[in-house]
Amino acid sequence: MYARVLIIAGSDSGGGAGIQADIKTVTTLGGYAATAITALTAQNTQGILAVLPVDPDFIAQQIRSVLTDIGADCIKIGMLYSATTIQVVADMLEDLAAATPLILDPVMNAKDGTSLLEPKAIKLLKQRLLPRAYLITPNLPEAEVLTGLEINDLKDMEQAAVTLLEQGATSILVKGGHLTGNHLWDLLVTQSYTESFKSQRIISPHTHGTGCTLASAIATGIAQGRTLIDSVRRAQVYVQEAIRTAKGYGTGQGPLNHTHTVNTFEI
Repeated sequence: MYARVLIIAGSDSGGGAGIQADIKTVTTLGGYAATAITALTAQNTQGILAVLPVDPDFIAQQIRSVLTDIGADCIKIGMLYSATTIQVVADMLEDLAAATPLILDPVMNAKDGTSLLEPKAIKLLKQRLLPRAYLITPNLPEAEVLTGLEINDLKDMEQAAVTLLEQGATSILVKGGHLTGNHLWDLLVTQSYTESFKSQRIISPHTHGTGCTLASAIATGIAQGRTLIDSVRRAQVYVQEAIRTAKGYGTGQGPLNHTHTVNTFEI
């Protein structure tokens, strides 16, 4: 099995999130990563200094070049930035990958608060990509924007997921990391079942790119033929260990240790 994952997302020059985190995640979990870059960012652990959107026609060319040759067993979407990009991506996937499972991470803001999705693009995201996705993975602020609901606890998370189902989503993983407490709760809701995932909160400044990493880890599992629950469970274990073993790069919100699954060796 190839386990090919096409990642459509922005680039993080600091290497902790975005395309860079996605490639590391897919690779270290045994998949093959291909990419279509939607935007370039100048950033480090202190935050984002600048964003340069990629021309939509070139984004389309990247997607076409991958899908018509290498192909994809799963597609993961991260930072899209603009309504124009969403339109192009949706059109390309409709034409070339209508049957390919899509994992949508609705990236809206960076950890430093920088906007990574234009406000006018949110409506189009809900119209064109949310109903198309096999799974969407919003954190609590993103779920609140998508549903218009205030989320303060696990019950609110479930209501938000139900609302997203009513909006056309197939399955939703609402990530509860923004809630307080010693434990983290993530909630997976589909048309046929609900599954909750509990994990120990790790107190660490090195959590940059957790959302990108989790979605890409899930996409890798789906590409490998795993079930959705199994893919989510493995992804969460992978992310937890990546946080726990983070190397401590930078002086701000540092990156995860994506390579913890790789055995070190000497040449």
